[in-house]
Amino acid sequence: MGEVLVLVEQSGGVVKKVTTELLTLARSLGEASAVWAGPGLGDDALAVLGEYGAATVYVAGDAALADHPVAPVAELLAQLVAEKSPAAVLVASTADGKEAAGRLAVRTGSGIITDAVGVAPGPACTQSVFGGSTVVTSSVTRGTPIITVRPNSIAPEAAPASPARVEVTVALSDAATKATVTGRTAATKGGRPELTEAAIVVSGGRGVGGAEGFAVIEALADALGAAVGASRAATDAGWYPHQYQVGQTGKTVSPQLYIANGISGAIQHRAGMQTSKTIVVVNKDAEAPIFELADFGVVGDLFQVVPQLTDEIAKRAQ
Repeated sequence: MGEVLVLVEQSGGVVKKVTTELLTLARSLGEASAVWAGPGLGDDALAVLGEYGAATVYVAGDAALADHPVAPVAELLAQLVAEKSPAAVLVASTADGKEAAGRLAVRTGSGIITDAVGVAPGPACTQSVFGGSTVVTSSVTRGTPIITVRPNSIAPEAAPASPARVEVTVALSDAATKATVTGRTAATKGGRPELTEAAIVVSGGRGVGGAEGFAVIEALADALGAAVGASRAATDAGWYPHQYQVGQTGKTVSPQLYIANGISGAIQHRAGMQTSKTIVVVNKDAEAPIFELADFGVVGDLFQVVPQLTDEIAKRAQ
């Protein structure tokens, strides 16, 4: 089996969970190699990459890779593809990741598959398409397979290795440096995990009745160590910030556990969460379409059901 390149997703030198998932997938396809773009690779991050099976870590530490958005990363990957002839390139299905993958596909004349939720040897990719109504298996037939994978599609599995650190230099084109990052503002984060990376997501919809209704949603999320999500109806009404919207026009999540409270299950919302491993639904309308996706469903008032669930979880955590 050949080498499989994995573009590392990191923030402030900390490896994101989705990278450990990509490395796990890469090992099933061949020899996993991580690609670190920009400065900031420390011993802790290198140890994480090794823990999840990276045999090689290609490090392009030039600050220019961070000073200009996306395009330099695509050129770095294109150079590695030309030099290493990998069996595939795996990238996280984030906004930047998908743009880098698209640019890479154009540069290398390769096929690209986006938003895969599974990758088998071949590689053959599983995708959820047409608003989630159809599941297909797709393969690239030209060039190097370039695949973006949704976060939380698989459970990361450790396979400790001692990665070889290989320094890489890349000559960036004028086109890649036309846009420059002039400043950065750190996102204000609370104690909850990031929505797209969380293993558990607790969401609220129109059924919460108003902004104050999200208090019970947040309480359950905090009891589970989960992220909070919201339906489009709730965010459009101003009950919860738009950055927490789950759905086709919001964020796509694929956690191990998704708890939908007071959400009817419009196709727009379903497209953003239906690949979740286990789906629990709380809704007083027994005919709500979201029950079609539910592994477990409770027909009842969320303001009675959810607090009881929160209390029971708190008891078991003691």
